[in-house]
Amino acid sequence: MDDALRDALATVGPFAQFNPEDLAVERLGGLTNINYRVNSPVGDFVLRLAGEGTSDYIDRAAEEKNAQVASNAGVNAEIVFFDAKTGTMVTRYIENAVTLDVEKFKDKGVLQRAGRAFRQLHDSPQLFEGEFELFEQIDQYLAVLNQLNADLPDGYSDVHDSAKSVRAALSSHPLPKRPCHCDPMVENCIDDGDRVFIIDFEYAGNNDPMWDLGDLAVEGSFSPEQERIFMSAYFGQEPRPFDVGRIVMYKAMCDLLWTLWGVVQHANKNPADDFWAYAVGRLNRCRDLMATQEFSQHLGAVDHGPNA
Repeated sequence: MDDALRDALATVGPFAQFNPEDLAVERLGGLTNINYRVNSPVGDFVLRLAGEGTSDYIDRAAEEKNAQVASNAGVNAEIVFFDAKTGTMVTRYIENAVTLDVEKFKDKGVLQRAGRAFRQLHDSPQLFEGEFELFEQIDQYLAVLNQLNADLPDGYSDVHDSAKSVRAALSSHPLPKRPCHCDPMVENCIDDGDRVFIIDFEYAGNNDPMWDLGDLAVEGSFSPEQERIFMSAYFGQEPRPFDVGRIVMYKAMCDLLWTLWGVVQHANKNPADDFWAYAVGRLNRCRDLMATQEFSQHLGAVDHGPNA
């Protein structure tokens, strides 16, 4: 047991009342943070220790509020403890649930439950703290990379310039912003067979809800049929070409944004993965999608507006 974990178990509720040696601890996954399942006499919990350097680009106070709003909406796990200064968080463990992955998302029932979960999040009566502004977020990552004196993958500037038409189309007919996860990796979805829960609200904010749908479709490597099932569950009907177009725009833009996130992780020497390869792969996928004829058609649907 390392010192950081031992210190957390000794000082953080609900663990501080017990001897750390009497707690059963299991390491869980995580790219930027360190997560543990902790079994205690008062129940099972998940302990999240924030990764080094994450405070440079994550507002923990906003995360605390947003995670609680999502929990109140019945979408997130129950928040038991949150320290906005350190990023340490404890949530109640979701019993009989599995962490989803690309393969599990091929199941029709999972897709439908996930679609309903994201709609439940977006329909939350309480808004989140903070706005997720896609292009401002891109500029923020570029500023961090400039401070780190980090190199960008070859071809990034050309893709960045090509995204200007996407920005113009998305801005011409904006949707009302709703509480959004903004980082819907498949591993941030937990399924107990009856419901899908959405966890880890580090990047959450009020945003165009179509962002979450497009980003999850990318992270889940959804086929056209998977996208159809997922969107039908979310909308309760066939979506408009305008909505589908926005989802496709965000499929490209999430790859552009997470390209920069990957370079930040690489520059910070995050040992969890080969983040340079990750960034290059996402940039190439963004470029390939934007080069297709279908992308141009979807861009036109967004530009023409919801009533075209």
